Amino acid sequence: MNLIKKPPLYREIQKKNFTELERLLDFLEFDNKAKSSLLKSHHAFVLNLPVRLAQKIQKNCLDDPLFKQFVPMPAELEKEEGFSTDPLEEDSFLCAPKLLQKYEGRALLVTTSACAMHCRYCFRKNYPYEKQTAGNFDIEVDRIAKDESIQEVILSGGDPLSLNNESLRLLLHKLSYIPHVKLIRFHSRFIVGIPERVDKEFLSILEESPKQIIFVTHINHHLELDGDVFSALKSIQKLGIPTLNQSVLLQGVNDNFTALKTLHEMLTYRGVIPYYLHQLDPVDGTQHFQVKKEKGLQLIEELKACQPGYSVPRYVEELPHQKNKLDVTS
Repeated sequence: MNLIKKPPLYREIQKKNFTELERLLDFLEFDNKAKSSLLKSHHAFVLNLPVRLAQKIQKNCLDDPLFKQFVPMPAELEKEEGFSTDPLEEDSFLCAPKLLQKYEGRALLVTTSACAMHCRYCFRKNYPYEKQTAGNFDIEVDRIAKDESIQEVILSGGDPLSLNNESLRLLLHKLSYIPHVKLIRFHSRFIVGIPERVDKEFLSILEESPKQIIFVTHINHHLELDGDVFSALKSIQKLGIPTLNQSVLLQGVNDNFTALKTLHEMLTYRGVIPYYLHQLDPVDGTQHFQVKKEKGLQLIEELKACQPGYSVPRYVEELPHQKNKLDVTS
């Protein structure tokens, strides 16, 4: 059975996104000098930014933490030793066309290539989606059903909320018949870009699932948060679904005590538990985001000194062929 009977939701809402850099720069009221500098470079990883996030960006400001996360910069075209197109070697973990199995007991389903936005530091910006995400998920579900060691299925991508509700309902329905699968985890950034995606039908899909759902958001800076985001999170929490957050430590975005403390306080106050603070994955074109580990460790110690343990994320890095994510050490 083909799960994708209709175009993904992403295509329905894409018209609300900025996808042309010049149009965005005009909206942000950049002067001609800044516009000329930003427009002269061609980027294969195209701009994709929801209007609601663009509205939060300070006008004519290259240092805005949201601008830095989502807008193509000339620095992305620079090359640096130690950075590559696939630093996590994900191709080596494929056990089915759209299924990655890196760690014992869980498997990650690459549901789609589409996202609510394009983060400039994305570690899957070079992922060969066109070869691996067409068609349905029957092969992957069959592979999961045959491997009784898989207790958790992680829905990722892209972003699983880019799929329409019908597709998600069918996928969760298929997974519900696999007795050894106990947990289904969503990894999603949609909730900060397009919170209205968490609609009544989507919530009913979550509520109907006999499996325990875990919802992991990806939020890096407190400016991404607002009432609509909190409302969407609360609607998920009311279903008894644990909500967690993971962030990436990014130079010029959140690599300071105030930014991290404010973010984690705002999340914790709303019942979202800080899960991971990731060291940057060294993907080509992201070297300008890299933060030294010594600084990251110092920031974590500062957070521990003023926040309860459940409000301090684990500072981790992912290295290929390790049995788990590793705690960052100096």
